[in-house]
Amino acid sequence: MPRTLQYRFDGPEDAPVLVIGPSLGTTWHMWDRQIPELSQHWRVFRYDLPGHGGAPAHAAASVAELGDRLLATLDGLGVQRFGYAGCSIGGAIGADLALRHPHRVASLALVASSPRFGTADEFRQRGVIVRTNGLEPIARTAPERWFTPGFAAAQPAIVEWAVQMVRTTDPGCYIAACEALAAFDIRGALGRIGVPTLVLVGAEDQVTGPAEARTLVAGIPDARLALVPGASHLAPVEQPAAVSDLLLMHFSTAWQQDTSAAIPVLPHVTAPAAPSVPFVPAAEIAPADAAPDAVAPTPDDRYEQGTKVRREVLGDAHVDAVNDTADAFTEDFQELVTRYAWGEVWSRDGLDRRTRSVITLTALVASGHLEGLAAHTRAALRNGLTPAEIKEVLLQSAVYCGIPAAGAAFAVAQKVIQEETTPPA
Repeated sequence: MPRTLQYRFDGPEDAPVLVIGPSLGTTWHMWDRQIPELSQHWRVFRYDLPGHGGAPAHAAASVAELGDRLLATLDGLGVQRFGYAGCSIGGAIGADLALRHPHRVASLALVASSPRFGTADEFRQRGVIVRTNGLEPIARTAPERWFTPGFAAAQPAIVEWAVQMVRTTDPGCYIAACEALAAFDIRGALGRIGVPTLVLVGAEDQVTGPAEARTLVAGIPDARLALVPGASHLAPVEQPAAVSDLLLMHFSTAWQQDTSAAIPVLPHVTAPAAPSVPFVPAAEIAPADAAPDAVAPTPDDRYEQGTKVRREVLGDAHVDAVNDTADAFTEDFQELVTRYAWGEVWSRDGLDRRTRSVITLTALVASGHLEGLAAHTRAALRNGLTPAEIKEVLLQSAVYCGIPAAGAAFAVAQKVIQEETTPPA
């Protein structure tokens, strides 16, 4: 059975349930300033991601697994159908549930979310930095990702609160969430989300901004866009009154239209704006643009599996560079490598990727093929080896493969490790 999640309820016990999910590195407290209004209408269910906010540190491997744990928690409480609002990875969980369990989700709000979060390389690189340096570099740079400069300067206490949320997160669970986001991609499935959806984004969000929001709105058939002025990634914290109003408007209207579920619709009551952050009028909820061309599915054969694994291990940048230089003379060889090495051997269940990286590093040192060592040192870091463990592999190789070979390997690996594990300035 999937593990459950840490949660809390606010609001009347007999009200319909509204589930709200947090962003990566935050806790359910990121929604504190929405609770006074939302709990007048709904029984608000908030949850923490694994290892966040003191929750048990049982890492989840994918967005779908987080969704399964959320459903297991709700099942235990007797909650079958609910509205859902989530920020960033919390939005990804909601979108995943709407795709896999559409009968459970009455209405959906995706806040600062995306059908694909950046690139897989970016999130796996973030995991390497956390594995090597801990969460301090991520915590230190969180305010510039989450808030506009003006808000960060005017609200130092909130900024410090945000930094502490990241610092107190379990590193292993944070890394697992980065891996989950690296693998998350529902661009080709947006047209199957069949519930009324609000896509809400801060106008100054530099993480998952208006462009990503418009992709969601264009792809989801019954979706509307709300752009919140004066807000960055954590719009519920930065512009609480505007976000509360938009959520109240959306969920009240959406559940009125939801005739398949016996969910009462409560009158819209707007509370006064929070005094510490001036109310900025929310933009109107706009109609969707024309839907983009859907991404066609591709066959799930060994070549496709090999491409997927090769990108996960070596990174998109490396694979793209190889593909860009391929021509009629080399393309058959690249297909052979992708199908055989990555689609068959690297895809086998007999060894985990950490172990395969150890073997590969040793084999490259032993054979003297150092031209591949840099890429596989990066791969080893992505597959969970620490710099200290890579050092031990090379020391062991020195004994059995020779001092000169290991010395040359140390020089290559040292450069890669410095590049990959140095936090952003």
